[in-house]
Amino acid sequence: MINKIVLFGGLLLLVMACKKEEIPVKKHESGEIITSSFEMGSDYRNQAFFDLGTNSFVAQNVKTIWDLGFEASPSGWHVILNSANVMAVARVENTMFNAVTDTIGLTWHWDANTFHLDSTAIGDWRNSTAIYVVDRGMDYLGLHRGFAKLKLMHVTPTSYTFMLANLNGSNQQQITIEKDTTLNFMAFSIATGTVVEVEPPKNNWDISFTQFTHYFEQEEMAYLVTGVLLNPNGVEVAKVFDKEFAQITSDDINNYTFTSAINTIGYEWKYYDFDAGTYLTLPSKNYILKSTEGDYYKLHFIDFYNAQGDKGTPTFELQKL
Repeated sequence: MINKIVLFGGLLLLVMACKKEEIPVKKHESGEIITSSFEMGSDYRNQAFFDLGTNSFVAQNVKTIWDLGFEASPSGWHVILNSANVMAVARVENTMFNAVTDTIGLTWHWDANTFHLDSTAIGDWRNSTAIYVVDRGMDYLGLHRGFAKLKLMHVTPTSYTFMLANLNGSNQQQITIEKDTTLNFMAFSIATGTVVEVEPPKNNWDISFTQFTHYFEQEEMAYLVTGVLLNPNGVEVAKVFDKEFAQITSDDINNYTFTSAINTIGYEWKYYDFDAGTYLTLPSKNYILKSTEGDYYKLHFIDFYNAQGDKGTPTFELQKL
């Protein structure tokens, strides 16, 4: 499977799950245009969470510190993979936990490109006895992070319980983690066997800067791409590709289709110029964002390099409508 993983930063994502509503917006003065940037690193090792209202990065982390995300709401039960590490899982049925010791003959699955919770690689495990072999993917140096095996056992309104071990059976442990309902997902590290602090409280951020996995079924390849994802806690976005950034006003909020699909911005705002050997941004690709507070902002990207000429620094202009 590993030889089917391609690290590539310039693919376009599919846009799905669109909706449009009439949104009354009071007339008011727009805010000032603000320029912000985040240094992900030329190897894209850093993830960050940005709050539109305060124009600030409220949290950041190295992408390899976590592996699994556990849905944190009282009714939540979904388990997601850390897409930034191009992780995958294989499901093994009708066997004992200790009997799973290798990856021979396994079929691998990635979380859906749409990030919809009804299309996760792990799927609905609640009435299953399946064992999951976890490919922990690649680190930011391109090195494989190893395998683990997982058996999800119980979920309640307040906790998850599961069995975890290295694929060879070592370090086997039964773990219970408590839900933190201020989050969308609790991040869990297989390496440490603990919940780690990654995502800030779900009401405190709007977009994240990260790598994520896109799987092409026709090519049977998983690509690691770099871009922007939305907070699934109420953030929506509309593409405005037919107007200049300066021309977009609050009147445009009702003129474009908003979607909550978290990969809508993705990385369509840049592309790789093979002739020049560099990334080029597309400032004509503008976005109107509805924040977790219900306010509206326009945003576009103007650079992907830092002052030293190193890639991996998305730079964007932002203005409240």
